[in-house]
Amino acid sequence: MLLKKLTQSQRMAAAGMLVTASLILNKTVGYEWITIVVMMASTLVAGVPIMLNAAKALKYRIVGIDALVTIAVIGAWFIGEYWEAAAVTFLFMFGNYLESKTIEKTRSSIQALLALAPDTARVRREGGETIISPKEVQIGEEVIVKPGEKICVDGTIMDGSAYINQSAITGESIPVNKGLNDTVFSGTMIESGYLIVRADKVGEDTTFARILQMVEEAQDNKAKTQKFLEKFARYYTPFIIIMAVVIYMITQDIVMALTLLVIACPGALVISAPVSIVAGIGNGAKRGVLFKGGEMMEKLYAVKAVAFDKTGTLTMGKPAVTRIITYGIPEKELLKLAAIGEAYSEHPLARAIVDQATKNFGTIKEVPADVEIIAGQGISFTYEGQQFFIGNRKLFAAYGLQSDKYEYDLAAEEEQGQTAVMIGNTKGVLGIISIADQIREDAEEVIHDLKSMGIQKVVMLTGDNTRAAKAISDQLRLDEYYGELLPQNKVQVLEQLQAKYGVVAMVGDGVNDAPALASADLGIAMGGTGSDVAIETGDVVLMSGQLSKLAYAVALSRTTVRNMKQNIYFALLVAALLLIGVLVKKVNLSFGMFLHELSVLLVIVNAIRLLGYGKRRRTGKSIEFTNVGREVQ
Repeated sequence: MLLKKLTQSQRMAAAGMLVTASLILNKTVGYEWITIVVMMASTLVAGVPIMLNAAKALKYRIVGIDALVTIAVIGAWFIGEYWEAAAVTFLFMFGNYLESKTIEKTRSSIQALLALAPDTARVRREGGETIISPKEVQIGEEVIVKPGEKICVDGTIMDGSAYINQSAITGESIPVNKGLNDTVFSGTMIESGYLIVRADKVGEDTTFARILQMVEEAQDNKAKTQKFLEKFARYYTPFIIIMAVVIYMITQDIVMALTLLVIACPGALVISAPVSIVAGIGNGAKRGVLFKGGEMMEKLYAVKAVAFDKTGTLTMGKPAVTRIITYGIPEKELLKLAAIGEAYSEHPLARAIVDQATKNFGTIKEVPADVEIIAGQGISFTYEGQQFFIGNRKLFAAYGLQSDKYEYDLAAEEEQGQTAVMIGNTKGVLGIISIADQIREDAEEVIHDLKSMGIQKVVMLTGDNTRAAKAISDQLRLDEYYGELLPQNKVQVLEQLQAKYGVVAMVGDGVNDAPALASADLGIAMGGTGSDVAIETGDVVLMSGQLSKLAYAVALSRTTVRNMKQNIYFALLVAALLLIGVLVKKVNLSFGMFLHELSVLLVIVNAIRLLGYGKRRRTGKSIEFTNVGREVQ
């Protein structure tokens, strides 16, 4: 009973003192009864948990590593090798202890995320401020957040402004300024400012809570390689027992047979995959890349082609004014006139014109009269006694206004993927305002990075018109583009890419790309807003909404899988060398266990290097991420 109550640390300390004492006794008084008693005591202290684990596994018909060690220790006692039994059990226990501690380190990203979880909430109740647990906050309540405090809900800012550190959600530590009506997320922290936030999501429904849950699930979600190794170990261990029996029957050497049982433990091999995957997923979570399991890490490693959605992925998803062409009127006057006419329109193109005018002139206070919206054509309105028109060719043709002589400018803008909006009065066309969705600043760099990392094909799939698709494709130097696609058409294109290139990833905003994300081998969702749809849809989620994270995710997956393969090859090599050592009688029981545990620790240490991966730099035309002094191409 006393042995069962000992903690792992207490048991290791007790066994360590006993095995040291037995070694000293053996050197001083020799192999006497007192020495044997101490060796047996050491074996029991260290070996009881091993034997209990072996017994529990056998109930489920699993013959594992603990069973091999137990058989070897009992056999060592049977032939009088008490020191070997003590050394083997202590080394095995010590190895397990160090293994558990180092694996905890590989899960440091989870611990870091847990540390970011808010532990208190300040809410307005009964006319005053009340501090409660975040779990007690109700939807719709007003939460007060002061400088240095963590936001405990997903919500909307009702009052105040602040610089917020959103690293818990996006992986980016640079504070973001937010004010009235902006959305904030649980787990983020106010660095300066003051906010009153309406709670829209609370408790386990918050974005932060769901990210934390998914990272925990992902680290337990096994990769295919890991599943294979575990299945291999299930059959391998009984095979080793049979092999040891056969060797004993042939050689009549019980020591060799027992030593084979110990050194053939597949510990390093079994742990080689999960420790790398856990460390890689943890690294990604810390930097705003959410992998939903080891299988996703392996799939991204194998990707040969990448397909991008256009709107919201390669572009910002927000139209903006790109050029103003005028005919006999100043640019500023034309822009202001157009903004006055579009002031009450909710059309995205109208919003782009108003936003540009607001940037240039401030809030537009002038009010148009007799506003008429002509569906599919544009609008007409009156301002300062004149009638004006804003729209397309059809609108101007309907009012008998000539637009042919401006066709060259219209066509030139449209060839570049712009939407050309005409502005005129009853006398004719006054100018053209070109509007287009803005390409993300990091999009071209990401395309270059993917190609430099060996991605064979980079394409764009969009429902937008072919001319707009071509303009974006040319600017970003994509390999190919597909325009005017319906959702089912995107799926068909992906199937063609899969047939030609193999593993294909689809990158989308997670809102309107669900069929394509699901049909691709790997769906990568842009989660810049922390949207529920993005988090649920993608196999990999770029939480910061920065496309540059995609290159990091690809590089991390490749480094992680390479690290896993290094571990597997090393474990197999050590096992083979130890087996040869036993057969030629150069490796004894205790030394074999020492080398076995050392190989396990080396595998873990190699995987821990992944936690330091992430320093990025550019060299010439290639991208590199530095990993603890080692550059990975």
